[in-house]
Amino acid sequence: MDNVTTAEKIRIKETVDGEPVATTADGSGKAPGKKRQASGPGVSKPDKYIWGVYIVLMIVSCIEVFSASATRVTSENIYKPLIEQAIFLLGGLAIVIGLQKLHYKWFKKYATPVMMLTLGMLIYTTVAGTSINGANRWIHIYGPINIQPPELMKLAMVLFLAKVLGTNQKPGGVNNRGIIISTVMVLVVSGLLWINGLTNALMLMFVSIAMMLIGGIEWKKFGIVVAVFAMIAGVVFVHKYSKDSDTTGTRVEVHENRMANYLKGVSPGDTINDENRQTMYSRFALAHGNVIGNGPGNSRESVRLPLANSDYIYSIIVEDTGFVGGVILQLLYLCLVARAGRVASKCRRAFPAILIMGCAVMIVLQALVHMVIVVGIGPVSGQPLPLISKGGTSILTMSMAIGMMLSVSRFAVTNNNKKDIKAELNTLPEDLQADNPAMLPQKQN
Repeated sequence: MDNVTTAEKIRIKETVDGEPVATTADGSGKAPGKKRQASGPGVSKPDKYIWGVYIVLMIVSCIEVFSASATRVTSENIYKPLIEQAIFLLGGLAIVIGLQKLHYKWFKKYATPVMMLTLGMLIYTTVAGTSINGANRWIHIYGPINIQPPELMKLAMVLFLAKVLGTNQKPGGVNNRGIIISTVMVLVVSGLLWINGLTNALMLMFVSIAMMLIGGIEWKKFGIVVAVFAMIAGVVFVHKYSKDSDTTGTRVEVHENRMANYLKGVSPGDTINDENRQTMYSRFALAHGNVIGNGPGNSRESVRLPLANSDYIYSIIVEDTGFVGGVILQLLYLCLVARAGRVASKCRRAFPAILIMGCAVMIVLQALVHMVIVVGIGPVSGQPLPLISKGGTSILTMSMAIGMMLSVSRFAVTNNNKKDIKAELNTLPEDLQADNPAMLPQKQN
């Protein structure tokens, strides 16, 4: 019998999962340079850039909340503010790790129940919620634990709109059913938010408008939706802020006073009182920061500035790190939305593209609003800096948004590989199989 080598007996043509291999001269096979996926066709690693931004923001949060918490430091436990913030951040990290492992299809399944639950909490808060700083925005749970439904509603609305817009796609745009449901829900929720927070209501409308554009709504219908928003907002504004209305002791009076103080402006020589205290000390902190700042822990104004570790933490960040640090932080948030846009433009399906962009726009818009208020471009309003400011509900909510973004980056097919596309379609229910209207052309694999 002739001696036959093993290479002559066995020639490998493909891998066990059907991937072709290149055959070498000796008959052995090696798979081409494509990297093995973590767990099945179309599944990749979570986006490292989104992870990077998230981790940096967590580090900034620990440093700056501690730096801004001078009034809360006691001789018995000087690290108490840092420990409290670290607990929430670790809880948020656990949420991110958990959500990134879930396929994005599960978010669609629970979008409506989450919206209904959060809407019920928001209604309860409006009627019988705990009032802090003159606004009913909290539900008291136990001891120092409070839940802030308006923060939860921001993410619930993003999730709900992603479902509605993603499952009501048609060639050339969103069908009328999806537009009507989205518009009505946004108006209802914005009305509830307006009662205790004008800024939250406006932010929700802007995020919703952005998501409708991303969802592919036709320009004519988009114009109608914006006109409806503007008309109803105008009617409510005229009714609530008319001179004939008695606004004494209401949130309307607070809004009017804040707008009047904003239009009046401040100057360094003004007498500091309860009405301009936050604005004045915030400006002092910004000026003290100069170009490169004074270093973390060397803030002068954190002792005097009310809510320095939450609603005005950006002023402390600038005081610590200067103009340079403030700009870098802005760019960090913008990188988050840019990366989300990159992933969304490659998604094959509408729902994950709308979801990841909705989450990113929500986070970045709130960050920019916070910064605009702190530097004096906008009137005073309580908006935490996402993933940095002290506050459990805000941190956990924004962490959920990051987790959903990472899930999309991991499970959404972002290439033209026919096998991956087919696998994704087999995984998704029929109503999530609509093509992404914002997908950019890609090279065929």
